[in-house]
Amino acid sequence: MAKLAERITVDPEQCGGRPCIRGMRIRVTDVLDLLANGLTPEQVLEELPDLEPEDIAACLRFASRRLDHPVVAAELQAFGVAEAIFGVIHGKSEA
Repeated sequence: MAKLAERITVDPEQCGGRPCIRGMRIRVTDVLDLLANGLTPEQVLEELPDLEPEDIAACLRFASRRLDHPVVAAELQAFGVAEAIFGVIHGKSEA
C-alpha cells in the first residue's frame, strides 16, 4: 500500500493549495463529492480515468484523518454530524 503522501499532494500554486491526487488537478474533494453523490469507486474511475483504485482509498483515508483531528471532531460533534460522517467513511450505514 502506497503511503498517503505519495498519493495526496499539496502545491500552493495548484488548485489554490487544496489537496490533489498525485500532482494532478484532481482534488481530493472532487473524488469525495462523486462518492458522496452515489458513484461507486468503479464509476469514479470511469469518470476520472487518470485515477487508480489506490487514489480513491487514499482520498478516503485523507478525509478520515482530517475528520479525526480533535478540533474538527469536536466541531462536528457540536453540529451532531460526526457519527454520520464517520459511519459513511467506515462503511457503516444507518439504513
